[in-house]
Amino acid sequence: MARPSAKSSGTDAPRITLTVPSDLTDWVAGPGDVLTGDRIDGRRIASLDLSGERLPDLEIEECVIGVLRADDADLRGLRVHDSVLETVDTPVFRASSSSWREVLVSGGRIGSAELYDSGLNGVEFVGMKLGFVNLRGATVTDVVFRDCVIDELDIADARLLRVSFEGTRIRAAEGSNTRIEHVDLRGADLDRVERLEGFRGATIGADQLYTLAPLLAAQAGYRVA
Repeated sequence: MARPSAKSSGTDAPRITLTVPSDLTDWVAGPGDVLTGDRIDGRRIASLDLSGERLPDLEIEECVIGVLRADDADLRGLRVHDSVLETVDTPVFRASSSSWREVLVSGGRIGSAELYDSGLNGVEFVGMKLGFVNLRGATVTDVVFRDCVIDELDIADARLLRVSFEGTRIRAAEGSNTRIEHVDLRGADLDRVERLEGFRGATIGADQLYTLAPLLAAQAGYRVA
């Protein structure tokens, strides 16, 4: 049976309008070339390693970055706009209170993504392995997770509007006071999900309801005999 469309279910799809930047200048960042509050604009960067650096309020605008490494860097207030990050490879990604607008992240692995109090608008994550994703207090609008694996998603006090999970495996999503509108889980792999407390109000498919029935009953306090 075909899945109901977003339109027929009353669930709007994310609106992604990213245009891949062109006419870029190739740039190789050397030691000390990136400083706190810098703006990197219109560059094509094969590899950018910010690991261990303290770079709050860094801005990346209309760039294509082949590989971004930022393990344990302080990237609070980071702004990434109208850009493509082809691979992000970072055990610990510290970017609280950051701003992401019209961004494609097309691969890589993040062990712990600290994105609390951030704003994500028009962002697409593709083929990523994500361990713990902290979106507490974040505003997440028009965002797609496609063919990703998410171990744990913390969305307490966050607002999610037009967010979908296409071909994405989610192990746990939890949080309180989450505001959800037009969040679509029908394309997600929920067969091995452990917790779904944070997704109250999301749209699921009839086949998923059958799979999730024991979990939902347990969360509601029912004992199934």
